[in-house]
Amino acid sequence: MFIEVLDARIPYSSENPMLASIRGDKPCIKILNKTDLAEPDKTKTWQNYLELNKNTKTLALNLNQPNKSEQIFALCQKLVPNKGTKISPITCLITGIPNVGKSTLINTLAGRTIAKTGNEPAVTQTQQRIDLGNNIILFDTPGLLWPKVENEDSGYRLAITGAIKDTAIEYDDIAYYAAEHFLKEHLTALMERYSLEKAPRDETALLEAIGKKRGALVSGGKIDLNKTSAIFIHDYRSGTLGSITLETPEKVEIEVAKTEKIIAEKIALKAARKKNWKNKK
Repeated sequence: MFIEVLDARIPYSSENPMLASIRGDKPCIKILNKTDLAEPDKTKTWQNYLELNKNTKTLALNLNQPNKSEQIFALCQKLVPNKGTKISPITCLITGIPNVGKSTLINTLAGRTIAKTGNEPAVTQTQQRIDLGNNIILFDTPGLLWPKVENEDSGYRLAITGAIKDTAIEYDDIAYYAAEHFLKEHLTALMERYSLEKAPRDETALLEAIGKKRGALVSGGKIDLNKTSAIFIHDYRSGTLGSITLETPEKVEIEVAKTEKIIAEKIALKAARKKNWKNKK
C-alpha cells in the first residue's frame, strides 16, 4: 500500500500525478500535513474530495498535535485487513514532495529519529527500509518533484510553500502571484499583519507598503523588491499571515480543464506542423 504526504495548503499541487498510475487499485492513505497552516474547513473539504477515489483514506495532521501514529496504523490495518502479521506484514511505500514534513512523520511513526529533517527541500537522499513495529514495514523514498509541472498555478504554489528550493526561484515573481491571491481572498489578514491604513490598489502597491513598513529600502529610499518579496513569502510560510489554504477542489478543476486545453492545443499545433513538413517533402 501507499502513504502519500500532502501539504494541506496545496493538496492538489503537492499530489504526485505519477502516483495514480503506479499504485493502480492499491490502497492509499493521503496524509494532509501542516494543517496548522491551512484553513480547517477547506482541509475537510479536501479530505472529502480525495476520498472519492477508490481505496483512498485521508488523515489531517499538524506537527503540533499529539502523536497520531495509532490512527495511521489503524488505517493501514483497515485498508489491508488480510495482512499485518509477522508472517505477512503490511508493506508501505511512503512518498511526498520536498519539505512536506515526510521525514518528521516517519520519525513520529517509528518513535525514534531515523530520517533526517530540515526546513528546506531535498533533505532525504536515499531510500530506507524501516520496521515500524505493529507488523508494518515502511519504505521511505527521497522527496522528489515530477519532471514537469503542467499546471502553471501549481508551480507557483509549490514555490510559495517552499517545495522548490529558494535558489531556483525569483522571489518577486512568486510574491506577485501570492499578492494577487491574498488581495482577493485574504485582504483583512494583510491589513492586520502589516498595519495598513487602506487597501492597496494592486500587487505593486502591497509590496511597496510592506517594504516601507519593514524598512526594506535601498539608496534613495526606494523599495528593495527582492527583500520585500522574501519577507512576504516567509511570513506566509511561517503562518504569520494566518492559516491560509491556496487552492480548493473547485478552483483546481477549472485550472485542470484550462491546462488540458492548452496541452491539447500544443499537441494539435505540433501535429499540424509535422503534417505541413511532410507535405512539403
